[in-house]
Amino acid sequence: MYILGLSCFYHDSAAALLKDGEVVAAAQEERFTRKRHDSDFPARAVRYVLKEAGIGPEQLDAVGFYDKPLLKFERMLETYLATFPKSFGSFRTAMPVWMKEKLWVPSLIRRELKPYKGPILFAEHHMSHAASAFLVSPFEEAAILTVDGVGEWATSSFGVGRGTDIEMFKEIRFPHSLGLLYSAFTYYLGFKVNSAEYKVMGLAPYGKPVHFDRVMNEMLHLQEDGSFKLDMKYFDYGHGLRMTSEAFHDFFGGPPRKPESWMSEREFDIAATVQKVCEEVVLTMVRHIHKETGLTDLCMAGGVALNCVANGRIVKETPIKRLFVQPAAGDAGGAVGVAHWLYNTLDKKPRGKAWQHAYLGPEFSRDEIKADLDAAGAVYEEYPQPELLRKTAELISQSQVVGWFQGRMEFGPRALGGRSILADPRDVNMRDTLNMKIKFREGFRPFAPSVMADKASEWFDLDCESPFMLLVAPVREGKRFIPSVTHVDHSARLQTVSEEQNPAYYGLMREFEKITGVPLVINTSFNVRGEPIVCTPRDAWLCFMRTNMDALAIGPFLLKKPAQPPFREDVDWRSLYALD
Repeated sequence: MYILGLSCFYHDSAAALLKDGEVVAAAQEERFTRKRHDSDFPARAVRYVLKEAGIGPEQLDAVGFYDKPLLKFERMLETYLATFPKSFGSFRTAMPVWMKEKLWVPSLIRRELKPYKGPILFAEHHMSHAASAFLVSPFEEAAILTVDGVGEWATSSFGVGRGTDIEMFKEIRFPHSLGLLYSAFTYYLGFKVNSAEYKVMGLAPYGKPVHFDRVMNEMLHLQEDGSFKLDMKYFDYGHGLRMTSEAFHDFFGGPPRKPESWMSEREFDIAATVQKVCEEVVLTMVRHIHKETGLTDLCMAGGVALNCVANGRIVKETPIKRLFVQPAAGDAGGAVGVAHWLYNTLDKKPRGKAWQHAYLGPEFSRDEIKADLDAAGAVYEEYPQPELLRKTAELISQSQVVGWFQGRMEFGPRALGGRSILADPRDVNMRDTLNMKIKFREGFRPFAPSVMADKASEWFDLDCESPFMLLVAPVREGKRFIPSVTHVDHSARLQTVSEEQNPAYYGLMREFEKITGVPLVINTSFNVRGEPIVCTPRDAWLCFMRTNMDALAIGPFLLKKPAQPPFREDVDWRSLYALD
C-alpha cells in the first residue's frame, strides 16, 4: 500500500512516500530546484520519491495534503475583515496567489499526478505536525506538543498519542503565536522571516535578556497552563505587510535593523530576550502537559520544535524523561505526518519502526558519481572505504576542510553526515575559517559537533542521544579544548552518531579519534549561505570549487583542491542565491 504525503504553498514544500507504513523516501523541493525554502508544488520531490519506490502515480492508494486550505482561507478573510482598512495592502498582495493556486489544491494535485484517480485527503496542519512526531517515535504512549507560526487557526496544540490514535485537546489560536512572536523579533533584528530564526538563537548567547521582564509584562501575557495572549498593538503581521508595528519599534527604541548592517550589544540583548521568552513559554507548556497527563514521554513538532536550546532545557529542567523531535519538525515534516495519519490513524494500520535516522533522500552510485566528476573534468583518486575514511580523517586532523558526500541525503534542515562539511574542532581558528572562507556567512554563527554516540556523555552534559542535532548541551569542563564547536556560553548543538545509524560517518570519527584522541568532528551543512544543502554530485562539485574547501570525499573518490583544473563560471554564483 502506497501513500503519498505533500506539503507546500507556504515554505519548505516536500513530499514523502509510505510503503506499507514505512517511509520509503522523503525530500524537500528546494534540494532539487536549488531555491532555498521553495514553497511551490513539490513536483521534483514527488518524482524522486516515486522513482525510489519504483512506481508511477497510478499505483498510489491515497494522497494526503498537510493542511486544510479552505479553513486557512477562512481565517485569512476573517482577519482581513476584522482589521479593514489597515489590512487592504496585505489582502491585495495575498489574494492573487490564493485565487490562482492555493484554493485549487485537489485539481492541482490531480494535474501533477496524472493518471492518479484515487482519493485526496486533508489533515489539519497541527494534526499533521502531531502525527509527524508521534507516529514515527519510539513511544507507544506520549504527550504531544506542536508549536509553530500558524496553521489554519491553531498556533500551538496539546495532545496525547496512544498506539495509532492521536487526540488533540487544547490549542492556542491566531493571532497569538509563539512562532510568529519569534519571527517578529527575527524581522526586527534584520534577518529573513521563516528562514533565519536559527540565527537569532545563535546570536542570543552573546547578549543578556535585559528586556525579558518588560516583554513578559507588556507584550506577552503567559498563564500557568502555558496559554498566552500577545498585545497585538506591537505586531503588524495580522493585517499588514510587516511583522512589527511602530509600537514595537518604540518599545525597543528604534526602527528594525537594516539587513547586513553592523550589530551591537543592543541587538545581542534583544536576541537573548526573545530566546529566553521562547524557552520560558515552552517550558511552561511542557510542565502543564505533564501535570495534566502524567506522561514523561513527549513528542514535539512545528517550527519552534527546531529550537534546540529550548529542547535541551526540556530534557534538563522538566519532568519529561524522554523527548522525541523528528528531524524535519517544520512544515516539510507535514508531508510525513499526513501520510502516517492516513495510514495509521484513519486506516488503523499498525505503526512501523521508530525513526533512527534521517537519510531518506537520493543516493548516487559509484558510476553515477564518476560520470559527473568526469564530465566536470575533476581529478580524483579512488579508494576502498577503510582507506578513504583514514585519509579523510588525516586531512581533517591537519586542519583541512573536507566536503563529505556519502549515502542518502538527509530529510530536514540539518546536515547529519550525508551532505556535510567537516573540520577539526580543536583548531581555534576553524570557526572563523568556515564562516568567512567556506560558508560566506556572519562570524557569530556557531558550528555543531558530530560525536560518536558511545562517547558523547564523556564530552557533553547529556544523558540521551541526539541523532537529529536538535538538542543543545554544555561541553564538559574538562573537555573544552574543542573551541570551534563550543559556543560563547560553553554549549554545543550536538549530533550523536551510532555505527548502526551511519557506519561510514561513525567510522570516520573513529579514525579521527585514533589520530587525535577526539571522537568528534565539526559538522556543518554542505552549502554556502543562501544555497540549499547539496543534493547531487554536480551540486557537491560546484560548491567544492566555488569555496575554499580543501578536499572532497564523494562516494569512494577523494579530490584535493590543488590538483583540480582551473575553475571558471560565466555567472557570479553569489547572484544565484538570495541571502537568508
